[in-house]
Amino acid sequence: MKLTLPKIGPGALVAAAFIGPGTVTACTLAGANFGYALVWALLFATIATIILQDMSARLGAGAKLGLGEALMQNAKSPALKIASAILVFAALAIGNAAYEAGNLAGGALGIEAIFGEASPDRRIFILALAALAAGLLLHGKYKLLERILVMLVLIMSAAFLIAAIMVRPDFRALFNGLIPSIPEGGLLTAIALIGTTIVPYNLFLHAAAARERWHGENDVQSARTDTLVSIGLGGLVSILILTTAAATMFGSDLVVSNAADLARSIEPAFGEAAKYLVGTGLLAAGLTSSITAPMATAYVVTEIWPQNDESKRKTIFRATSLIVLATGVIFSVSGIKPISLILIAQTANGLLLPIIATFLLMVMNRKALLGQYANSLSSNIAGAIVLLVTLGLGLRGIARAFSIWP
Repeated sequence: MKLTLPKIGPGALVAAAFIGPGTVTACTLAGANFGYALVWALLFATIATIILQDMSARLGAGAKLGLGEALMQNAKSPALKIASAILVFAALAIGNAAYEAGNLAGGALGIEAIFGEASPDRRIFILALAALAAGLLLHGKYKLLERILVMLVLIMSAAFLIAAIMVRPDFRALFNGLIPSIPEGGLLTAIALIGTTIVPYNLFLHAAAARERWHGENDVQSARTDTLVSIGLGGLVSILILTTAAATMFGSDLVVSNAADLARSIEPAFGEAAKYLVGTGLLAAGLTSSITAPMATAYVVTEIWPQNDESKRKTIFRATSLIVLATGVIFSVSGIKPISLILIAQTANGLLLPIIATFLLMVMNRKALLGQYANSLSSNIAGAIVLLVTLGLGLRGIARAFSIWP
């Protein structure tokens, strides 16, 4: 019997996107503050992400449509098209520009963790990462970007897997953490773990990338397998990070503020190798998100503002990517905290996720568009459950942005 490995592609881009410094930090804080108690939240978030991203993959590979393109096509009136475009642009373009600063700063923290006290000014690392990301976005074709991101995801996975093995986690406590329960003070952390995994812009990124990567009708199954394997791997990485933090930091007197503290915390017990592992993982997380956030925004802009001329489309794609990246650089090197933009992003994303999830469910039930790849009853039920959860998260995010709910 011949063993064939699954084709990995757009799903790895999604994994690369949601395992950014924010996710690494959220998982670190969850493990440090609550041990293994919130592992179930990551498991749920991973399953929910697979459900939604599978729909986006089928839309891109089966119907050959990006999600932004499908959104514009189904908005019948000009006013509705304009409103849809503004909502999507506010949530993705402005939001990703604000969060790009965190991606670059997070990658720089990973380098600092590796260099230790001998580390130079963080701004040097931020500029170097930004230059690398800009070079790839400007000159890298889709296949090259995909291969680089797949490689970075594998490096990140290996780094955190080895780190988790080194700290010898309590497997009994780990399995007990799969039973849903919220420890005292853990509600917001559970919401953060779910919210950093189910990301609205990834639905746009996945559909656009799947359309570009898969070219035949028979490739739809490959796209679905890629989604399951890649996002499942991404969820496993998140669990490994939480596990490492729980094994080394829970119950200690360490003050934890970010993921770089995880690298410093395990160095005394496990030597410099552990510090290098976690630092490398954090660096890879920052670099992958620094590339995918501008990519997702650029895909959406080119779908909302379509061009028949391929050279014009590429120009718009590259210009959008660089604007998002440059904004992130400005905020991260200047020390400015983009609080206003982040509040706008939280509000827009809180609105966008349930709306896009609803729209995605509607599109995926159009058999005239998708044929045999339209949603089954089980897919619709699973999607409806995820929609209800995302609606609750969206309302919670909006309320928190306006300080209605602490």
